[in-house]
Amino acid sequence: MSAEAKNLEAISKAIDQHNSSCPFPAAEVRMNPFEVERLGWDHIRGLPVVPDAEIGTGRFRIVCSRDLDGDGLEITEAVGRELETVAPVQN
Repeated sequence: MSAEAKNLEAISKAIDQHNSSCPFPAAEVRMNPFEVERLGWDHIRGLPVVPDAEIGTGRFRIVCSRDLDGDGLEITEAVGRELETVAPVQN
């Protein structure tokens, strides 16, 4: 098995593991820019491959959709108020 195939298999397993253990799906795969250029991958299993200089060569990170920087997410402030509970009158 080639090194590229081993990388793809490891990343695919990590995506599966994330998706099976988290209610939020995987959103992207981050890799060192050198690795992204060397492998030439734009997407893995439909997820974008994003260059990230903070990740060392030979490593990758699966990013959860919950952890994205609010891209496409609407943030709403909830305002609550006390409710008055009324019991029915019995005759």
